[in-house]
Amino acid sequence: MKRVLYDLLSFIKSLYPNEDPIPLHAPRFQEKEKEYLADCIDSTYVSYVGPYVTKFEDSIRAYTGALHAIAMVNGTAAIQIALIAAGLQPGEEVITQALTFVATANGIKHADGEPVFIDVDKDTLGMSPVALSEFLSRNIEKRNDGCYNTKTGRKLFAVMPMHTFGLACRIKQIKAICEEWGLLLMEDAAESLGTFVEGIHTGNFGIASVLSFNGNKPVTTGGGGMILTNNDAIAEKARHISTTAKLKHQWEFFHDELGWNYRMPNVNAAIGFAQMERIDAIIKNKQETAQLYAEWGKKNGVQFIHEMPGTHSNYWLNAMVVTNRDEREEFLAYSNANGVQTRPIWVLMNKLPMYKNNFSGPLENSLWLEDRIVNVPSSVRICSDTPRAP
Repeated sequence: MKRVLYDLLSFIKSLYPNEDPIPLHAPRFQEKEKEYLADCIDSTYVSYVGPYVTKFEDSIRAYTGALHAIAMVNGTAAIQIALIAAGLQPGEEVITQALTFVATANGIKHADGEPVFIDVDKDTLGMSPVALSEFLSRNIEKRNDGCYNTKTGRKLFAVMPMHTFGLACRIKQIKAICEEWGLLLMEDAAESLGTFVEGIHTGNFGIASVLSFNGNKPVTTGGGGMILTNNDAIAEKARHISTTAKLKHQWEFFHDELGWNYRMPNVNAAIGFAQMERIDAIIKNKQETAQLYAEWGKKNGVQFIHEMPGTHSNYWLNAMVVTNRDEREEFLAYSNANGVQTRPIWVLMNKLPMYKNNFSGPLENSLWLEDRIVNVPSSVRICSDTPRAP
């Protein structure tokens, strides 16, 4: 392992001087979370669709600019419900990237769809528009009732890129390709709350998108997700089927279709709403940390993945590129043994046993990145000038 990677641990410890061990990404709770949580408990309304759920949804709508925001129990459930609400039929395919967290593929599968995997770009870690265009040209046939995969015989429903680690993919180019082929675009924005492309928040480029508020996200509800959409019909359907498909009535329990109990509890939403009151300070702190990593990397010959021009990243997890898989394994072992939590990027979806037979395109960049990407600590740094909630 290069000497400079040993030096990197000293640098990370200087960024987080009061933490031992240093976590990869830990939540930062303040007094507002405790206040709203206590208020929620005192009200006894801790289950789903309470007043803090509405407040949290409204805060997300205002921040992202989406017309509708529907709070869910987690991001996987949000993907499942968004696809069903958009009209996915059993067995239809959804193109996504092989280099993603398993929730992307699982959400598609839980909705009775079939994930199809294509390559990513090395500089964004997100879906490659070139790979998408080539995949469609080689494998997809336009028919009167839609697009079909000539290799599998399945109908193609949508394209679902993921904004990896909060870095925006080339979403505008992907959108243009989807429009050319008449395909729905749905974004997995689970990691990109606070990421903008030319002033537009991620998740607003397709017909629907999802966010995640897992325990290690910039804004967390402990566990939680959100569907964003500007489509009234999708929003209405998503709310209905995720609330057990119960028709509104003062006392009668009548459910008019198969539904799920997937709505976020009020107690979780209270925690998220408190953090949304200081979302700008959270993102600013994380961007400053990313800049410090970039400056150190430039001085020491270590590459960190940086946001593309015209984009504004939340830098959920900072990612560096090492020389090869052996160096990756050596650094992971050394750093984790010495009080600095690091992790590799995910195993490619097509290598997992439940997806090994799913159709895939060429994955040259994904394979290269799988061997070399390492995430380093990226929590909001606590220091004397860390902005606090008013």
